[in-house]
Amino acid sequence: MPQPKQLKKMVRERMAKTGESYTTARRKLMNAPKAQQAGTGFVEEAELPEYPAPAGVVQYDAGLWHRVLTQAGVTHPVTGQPLSQALLAGLAGGIGFMVFTFEYAETTTVTVVTRAHPEPYTANLLARCGVPVTQRTTNSAKQAQEHLDAGLDAGRAVVVRVTHAALPWVDGEAVEESDSLDIAVVGEHGDDYLVDDGSGALQLISPEQLAAARRAGRKDKHFSAWAPQALSPRVKVLRLNVLEAVGQTTGRLLGTRELEGIPAHFAKNFGVAGMRTWADRLRDTTTKKGWTAMFADEARLRDGMAQLAGFLTSNRFSGSGGLRGLYADFLAEASALPGLAPLAEPAGAYRALAPRWDALAAAVDPAVAVGERAAHFARLADLVEELADAEEAAARGLAVALAAATG
Repeated sequence: MPQPKQLKKMVRERMAKTGESYTTARRKLMNAPKAQQAGTGFVEEAELPEYPAPAGVVQYDAGLWHRVLTQAGVTHPVTGQPLSQALLAGLAGGIGFMVFTFEYAETTTVTVVTRAHPEPYTANLLARCGVPVTQRTTNSAKQAQEHLDAGLDAGRAVVVRVTHAALPWVDGEAVEESDSLDIAVVGEHGDDYLVDDGSGALQLISPEQLAAARRAGRKDKHFSAWAPQALSPRVKVLRLNVLEAVGQTTGRLLGTRELEGIPAHFAKNFGVAGMRTWADRLRDTTTKKGWTAMFADEARLRDGMAQLAGFLTSNRFSGSGGLRGLYADFLAEASALPGLAPLAEPAGAYRALAPRWDALAAAVDPAVAVGERAAHFARLADLVEELADAEEAAARGLAVALAAATG
């Protein structure tokens, strides 16, 4: 809906008269009869697309920003279509691999990530998408509310960062207490907000509940981001950003680049080297670093296997096909940009990797018996070793294609 001219001034004036909060005063102004028609005092704006429903989501954050940028009217400079989930995922850094286990007094945790990591995924996506995105973090709840209102006043969906467990419809025991999640505030419904949490249905949340979920996080408190203009990235900028992202991906997988913020002695847990490290630990039945020893306790085994299965099937830190099929789509799409035709060549190798990652995820048995764990781990090790060989070959092919595209 078109917004009144000088909306903020009108809201401030109403606040001074009524003592209402900014959000309440703004909502009542927008719901007034005068605000329901395009009459005197209204700006005529191009109508923005409707906010799309989540469909075919493979990677959570890339899918979320695909919907947000689509609603903001951002389009591809060559095709005129919205920036795809695959393109945004590739620009965010695409794919990678990381494995870590940590032994605590009561449990042993397993973390496996197949998306780009450890680089900041969403930050890279926004930096490389080629269009301006207004981003804010603040310790002030008042300023955070004003930033949210500014985006909604402009008719845009606004992404905010919340503590996942603090959302009222989420079972707090089913997620990590400190786990953060980006959700999109897409509009208002009565006194509540409508938010997209990737579940496929918009959720209702009160302003108070949303504010509490936003301030619960320790990092990026009150983060918000939205695209203020319906623009297309420049072809030249998009091309250079694709090359930068692919270079980062090959370096991460092959271990030819220093990992951001990661000490050198942990590099063995990342990329193709990380896959080989994992296979060795799975097959190790004699040392305390082997998985057979780490998961000798039934409760540790049960929890660890459940975590492993969860990571491999999650669409936040992994995704269908280990995100390799989505990365193949990115390479195919990016190859249509000027001078990037060589990137189409390695797409086939990554598409072939996708079912192998699905096979690994399917092979994980959260109910495996303690006495059968060594044999189970050996079967997983076989799959991981085969994946490591195929991943190395694909990454080397990608590096060759990158050199051809940049040369």
